[in-house]
Amino acid sequence: MSFEVQRPAPVPTEVPAQAPDGAATPADRRAARALGRGRWPQRLRVRSVHGIWRQPAVVLAITLIVGWLAVAATASWLAPYDPVAQSPELYAAPSGAHAFGTDELGRDVLSRVLHGARLSLPLAFVIVLGSLAIGGLLGLVAGYLGKAVDEVIMRVTDLFFAFPQIILAMAVSAAFGPSTRNAVLALILVSWPTYTRVIRSAVLSIRGSDYLAAARMLGVGPVRALRRDVVPNSVGPAVVLATLELGNAVLMLAALSFLGLGPRPPAAEWGAMIAGGSRDLSMWWVSVFPGLAILTVVLAFNVLGDALRDRLDPRHAKGMS
Repeated sequence: MSFEVQRPAPVPTEVPAQAPDGAATPADRRAARALGRGRWPQRLRVRSVHGIWRQPAVVLAITLIVGWLAVAATASWLAPYDPVAQSPELYAAPSGAHAFGTDELGRDVLSRVLHGARLSLPLAFVIVLGSLAIGGLLGLVAGYLGKAVDEVIMRVTDLFFAFPQIILAMAVSAAFGPSTRNAVLALILVSWPTYTRVIRSAVLSIRGSDYLAAARMLGVGPVRALRRDVVPNSVGPAVVLATLELGNAVLMLAALSFLGLGPRPPAAEWGAMIAGGSRDLSMWWVSVFPGLAILTVVLAFNVLGDALRDRLDPRHAKGMS
């Protein structure tokens, strides 16, 4: 009988090279590269948005939004009549020929409501994107640089907040003249301060985090830190606010049109249609149907915005868990 002796594995005799004092070790360089790619282990994380599909109210809201967007894209094919074509049937009640009735000029209300989506929804997206671009940039700069820059930007923001939004929008739109372009510019002008405050608050909370302080010690510059760490972690609050503000933009645009400061006649706009129906409330269908259109759009965006806040806001999500 023979025995085989198991020899132990050889022990490495090379000692890893030690970096001289003040020099970065290979581990430090790997950490710096991870920071540059935005993979810091303690990086703020957001909850997945997949869970919103389990909420019936959110599913209904998304269905309404998608439905209205489809209506805006296909209004020319869906509308039974020309939205600006007049007829002798003035103030005709809802019937088989005119499902939503006709207005004071004999125009089909259903066709005008459908074409109103083509005007109101795209303009709402333009208002929100413009406000987000201006307010988001100013909020990033104010929150990250701080000191005198932050002070100047926030004092200008407070100046805009000193006036009610609708009053300031009315003044700007009236000063430049009633038109679609001027109404959109006026609403962007009065909406950007909200984004500035929200984005600045998010950046201030990120600026004091441990992973951003470690990034600075490892030599990550301010531009890269903004691009890789600050901006991605500010996306959640920005998306939530933008979703909520889409409904508000539709409502504000309708308010300006109701006052005669929005799109000019004979354009089919929901606020202007409500203003036309308010002259004779006995003809209820002229104002009720565009009012229901505004109600469904605003409620849908508000419900979706609340659901996104629950999933994308780390502080709110932490409180839920």
